[in-house]
Amino acid sequence: MSSEPEEHRSGAGRALSEQTLLEQLGGVYGMLFSAVPIVVFVVANSAFGLIPAIWSAVGSAAVIGVARAIRKETLQPAVAGLFGTGIAAFIAYRTGEARGFFLYGIWMSLLYCAIFVVSVAVRWPLVGVIWNFLNGTGRAWRADKPSLHAYDIATLSFAVVFAARFVVQNWLYLEDETGMLAVARIAMGFPLFALALLVTIWAIRRSTKRLRVIEAETETEETDAEIEQRLREKYSGPG
Repeated sequence: MSSEPEEHRSGAGRALSEQTLLEQLGGVYGMLFSAVPIVVFVVANSAFGLIPAIWSAVGSAAVIGVARAIRKETLQPAVAGLFGTGIAAFIAYRTGEARGFFLYGIWMSLLYCAIFVVSVAVRWPLVGVIWNFLNGTGRAWRADKPSLHAYDIATLSFAVVFAARFVVQNWLYLEDETGMLAVARIAMGFPLFALALLVTIWAIRRSTKRLRVIEAETETEETDAEIEQRLREKYSGPG
């Protein structure tokens, strides 16, 4: 039998995995739209002041959520974006400073970095945990060292992204560079996230390939054992 159908299925499976991963993260447009409230806030703050900027940012996040609902797209990224924008706007209102809008994202980056690093240290790399939980593939990946190491690398790539965000944006916050904070937030958002996502896709492919090979070897061993047992029962005589 030709291996082409199997290769075709394998390629289709990889494409489906990558598509599913993007969908779970809100899709490309979802990640790009996350920058809209930031741009709206900075522009409105420069033109009209802090309070109009706060309402404009929250309003833009709400509009994105409504638009996704009308298009029957997943609402989780929109809800998360509205929640984050609301907290950022509240902090800006309480501090009375435009740079306060970015404070929530700065410290959340540090928290996420710590969580991802700790997950690797305790041998439960978060990327592997999340991916295999969402796709119902169990815990077999943890028993395979190459799979575990691949997810370690993917998890640490996200930790590096979050660490870089914190270091750069916290420095800009201390320097009171609100405009540059917005630039850094966007520039260090989707582009860096896309790089970490590529590492994640590599880890998923590596682990999936490894587990398929292990499963096939296990099935072969079981089949050989069954054949041997049948032959033994067939040819073994009494006494």
